[in-house]
Amino acid sequence: MRLSKLALAGLCALGLFGTVPARAEPVRIRMSWVAPVANWGSIVLEKKDLAQHMGKSYTLETIRFQGTPQTITAIANNELEVASLAYSSLAIAIENAGLDDIRVIADEFQDGVPGYYSGQYYVRKDSGINKVEDLKGKVIGTNGGGSAIDVAERAMLKKHGLEDKRDYTMLEGPLPAMPAMLLEKKAALIPAVLPFSFNPKLREDGKVLFEQRDILGVTQMIMLVARKSFIDKHRAAMVDYMEDMLRIVHWYLDPKNHDEVAKIASKITKAPPERFGWLFTKADTYKDPNMIPNLEALQRNVDTTRDLGFVKNHIDINKYADLSLVREAAKRLK
Repeated sequence: MRLSKLALAGLCALGLFGTVPARAEPVRIRMSWVAPVANWGSIVLEKKDLAQHMGKSYTLETIRFQGTPQTITAIANNELEVASLAYSSLAIAIENAGLDDIRVIADEFQDGVPGYYSGQYYVRKDSGINKVEDLKGKVIGTNGGGSAIDVAERAMLKKHGLEDKRDYTMLEGPLPAMPAMLLEKKAALIPAVLPFSFNPKLREDGKVLFEQRDILGVTQMIMLVARKSFIDKHRAAMVDYMEDMLRIVHWYLDPKNHDEVAKIASKITKAPPERFGWLFTKADTYKDPNMIPNLEALQRNVDTTRDLGFVKNHIDINKYADLSLVREAAKRLK
């Protein structure tokens, strides 16, 4: 009798009586974003019905930051799993923050691609500023030192002989506040990124002094990054996440969905939907439909960041890219 009880216990331990193994908890993925509708993180959860793996192999939370530099601290402290980083903040994360295991995993958007939008830098029409040299002695608006638009701005000023602190003063502020900073004469030049560059008052009272493509050409502006340690530990869930991201991105980029896209953008920004006729068209920045970043452009952009002194050493971007996740996910959708 005692032997039979021991045998029965052994069979139960082996699961031979149909014991169901415990299901693993979904992997928690926290994703950052900065600019509404420009960053996928701001709108991805609006189409979570297309995310077949969400809630099963992973969960997704989206968190807003003022600029990409602030996300560096968050991902360094394991407070983010997927971050939207600019080319400049990527370089700073690698060298200055010591995040040697950071990996570029996907494209978010590219600036200055021929036929598409490029970031604009505005002055007031009544300012008397007609060329970059006229900015000497002025206050320059920026969303944060070392951000992508900040690096482009400084590169243009440097090209025309103007140096920070010696020839102009930087004033930081959030991207949504940039038009007001210009129109209220707190800054003589401001960067105007989408969707804020379509502010009607800004267009009425301001004028474009230069565009980002004028100084940097094509820019791998923003990309999604994750840490290698997290990718290695949760690779299957990350491929599922990228598959869902691709499915959602394809929906947003499909012209037949544009009316619904405009309604989503209106909900996020509180602006009328009719203001978003440009969204995901050629009047917008370029989004690679397969979320493949332009690593050649990214290398040039990171080199510019070094030239301006934000990092000291050459960074070989190919060492910090892992496109296997998005490529594996894309194969599932074919």
